[in-house]
Amino acid sequence: AYLAAGQLDAVQQEYSMVCRDLETKLAPYCIENEVSILSYSSLALGLLSGKVGPERVFEGDDQRRNNPRFSRANREKVARLMQEIRSIAAAHEATEAQIVIAWTLQQPGITFALCGARNPEQARENAKAGRIHLSREHISRISEAAKRNLTDLDA
Repeated sequence: AYLAAGQLDAVQQEYSMVCRDLETKLAPYCIENEVSILSYSSLALGLLSGKVGPERVFEGDDQRRNNPRFSRANREKVARLMQEIRSIAAAHEATEAQIVIAWTLQQPGITFALCGARNPEQARENAKAGRIHLSREHISRISEAAKRNLTDLDA
């Protein structure tokens, strides 16, 4: 529908290791038509930040409290993924969140990775991910670990 009105320059779509729906149709279309993709929720509401472990308790009006993605079982799956990411982060002198953001930025068609931050320091730390270049081997290791561990998170 947007294309009927003229050139489409960019789309904003949820995308992370947890939510990869755009890879099948939208990303190939955008690549072919030179449309930028701005991914949002790249850290999946903090689930992929490396700071939300299985023991975490969400209280009050925290939107993650009743979100199936944040069940203890799912946080255990993510913890296994983070073990793989932790070694790659150490090799880059980076945080797990920075590696997740760098992985996102290096996916086909992704132009920007939008990430929430609770304070200026988090924003600065997230921005450092833009300077990290992951090798093909590291991207592959992370992608395979995500496929192994991040199954049925919304079930």
